[in-house]
Amino acid sequence: MLPLGTLLFIHQQAFLVRLDGEIVTQVVMVLSTSLFFVYVNSVMFFTLRSKPVFRETSRYILFANMVLSDSILLLSNTVLYLFALAYLYVFKAICALVILFCIATYNFSPLNLAVMSLERYVAICYPLRHAEITTQKRTNIAVGVVWLLASLNVVIDMFYITVTMPHSFNAPTFCTRERLLIAKWQLDFFYGLNSFYFVSVAVIIIYTYVAIMIAARSISTDKDSAKKARKTVLLHLIQLGLCLTSFLYGILERIMSTIPVVLFLHLRVLLFFVLIILPRCLSPLIYGLRDDTFRPLFLSYFRCRPGSIKPVMISQ
Repeated sequence: MLPLGTLLFIHQQAFLVRLDGEIVTQVVMVLSTSLFFVYVNSVMFFTLRSKPVFRETSRYILFANMVLSDSILLLSNTVLYLFALAYLYVFKAICALVILFCIATYNFSPLNLAVMSLERYVAICYPLRHAEITTQKRTNIAVGVVWLLASLNVVIDMFYITVTMPHSFNAPTFCTRERLLIAKWQLDFFYGLNSFYFVSVAVIIIYTYVAIMIAARSISTDKDSAKKARKTVLLHLIQLGLCLTSFLYGILERIMSTIPVVLFLHLRVLLFFVLIILPRCLSPLIYGLRDDTFRPLFLSYFRCRPGSIKPVMISQ
């Protein structure tokens, strides 16, 4: 009969092996799912860049940037998740770069939705001036402004850290946003600016939806386009809701920190899929598949059968 200490050691080692097996399974699941959706988004982005009619049309330029942003967010969040899963310490400079991508792309998506809703508003409420207002040049300028606003918070943080603690970037750290902060006002500014962004975007989307709905009732022709635009803006509001789900991940993870380790690992990977991966992957996919112009060409590239389908004429 084995001594009690030996039995405890064997049980402990068995638990650690089981825990390691759980971690390996989670890594495989997260990586395979993330890489699959990155592949899907890459095909979508390639499709949007493959034809001049997509590259020169305002709403497809905005859509392409949404796909690009969500893909970068998915990859950077996956990297952070794997860092946390492995309890890996990295240089603060590397962590800052990953966090920069995470926050900039996280903020970009809702701000871009506001611009997409405004584009649909102009197309329906000012159809005669739509081509003049939403030119390719102006759309690219709007995208640049959105990227600037999206990265404003984290750029200010990086500048502040560089000025006050320039040598801290060489130190290893457990990579979270909170570990990069050195003053309380940074976290307050982060939450305040994010709240302002999301409230402003919600107001813009709701306003454009109501304006398009009123315009659809007053016009006697092209009611189909107005109805489709109204559904598109409503979809933008749903997408904004999907963007907000990632707020819940950190809250729920802190709540679950008191439960048993094995159960916590299972629930954490489930929450990562439901609140982080799926919302940002399904949002551009649903948006793209409902577009009659984009869908046939995307499916032909996805099935590796290019060249047989050409995009039809784009209507406003």
